[in-house]
Amino acid sequence: MAIFNSRKERFIAIEELAKTKILVLDGAMGSLIQGLGFNEDDFRGERFKDVKISQKGNNDLLVITQPDAIQKLHENYFAAGIDIVETNTFGAQRVSQADYGMEDISYEMNREAAKIARLAADKYETRESPKLVAGSIGPTTKLLSLSPKVDDPAFRDIDFDTMMAAFKEQIRGLIDGGSDVLLIETITDTLNAKAAIYAAEEIFDEIGEQLPIMISGTITDMSGRTLSGQTVEAFYNSVRHANPWSIGLNCALGPKQMRAFLADLARVAETKISCHPNAGLPNAFGGYDETPQDMCDVISHWALDGMVNIVGGCCGTTPDHIKHIAHGVEGKKPRQIPQHETALRLSGLEPFVHA
Repeated sequence: MAIFNSRKERFIAIEELAKTKILVLDGAMGSLIQGLGFNEDDFRGERFKDVKISQKGNNDLLVITQPDAIQKLHENYFAAGIDIVETNTFGAQRVSQADYGMEDISYEMNREAAKIARLAADKYETRESPKLVAGSIGPTTKLLSLSPKVDDPAFRDIDFDTMMAAFKEQIRGLIDGGSDVLLIETITDTLNAKAAIYAAEEIFDEIGEQLPIMISGTITDMSGRTLSGQTVEAFYNSVRHANPWSIGLNCALGPKQMRAFLADLARVAETKISCHPNAGLPNAFGGYDETPQDMCDVISHWALDGMVNIVGGCCGTTPDHIKHIAHGVEGKKPRQIPQHETALRLSGLEPFVHA
């Protein structure tokens, strides 16, 4: 049974908690799913046994065909000490699901994923320790700002309205399933993120309820820019109109490489700062070598330096990584959010003053 009567009541409780505590997000799902050793039949289940396209690797489908396994992974993260769990829906919109021929069950995937995450959260939630379900919205397999053809830079294989509609279907499912917040994450193309934000706002208008939005961009390398070419400050100023509950960085880099870019963001953003890095940079075999203690050592210093409000892990992280991270930030004060005019000045912009 849920402790709180509504999303709003739960969110008010987490906001109160966030005044004194650095909140903890979960870690990777893909690598944990891979560790379960599911074969093609496991991914398909009985319902999709006759589908012609291979489904192995379609992790989002598992919320329908292997729901108990996904719920158990969520529960393992809650046992590690998280406050926010992400739904298993990183690629669960019809743009990405087209690769598997599963476009038509996008809404169902997202609804069921949110229900599963909520069931796991309810097992660990108390009045003093609210647990949020964050509806995960990934970047899709296509880009609105960049051409996939090197010889035709003007070409696009998707348009804004199609992308927005796919996100809208996904978001409706996430909300109907019980998500408390929306997490638009691993953003390499800010225009994709804007399509998701636009979709969310349309849904909010239709249902008469506004959910908080978390936004997390991805710096692709040590140049400090997203794939579409923005610095972290430019990225923030491009999406600040959405009034996000948090702005942050995730994926691509490990915590050591992430620090300088996180500091740039923390210097200017007038909202909560989140960060869930990879467990270091990938090794020659595509694995991640940074230990739970390695990540704890770096991220705990972010906390000591007053840089973060929400921390977690991305590729290569496990419940053990998250347990160490949670311990490392325990008792440390969350970042103080600068006032509007201060943030504008630090970002190099002038506050607007009425004549």
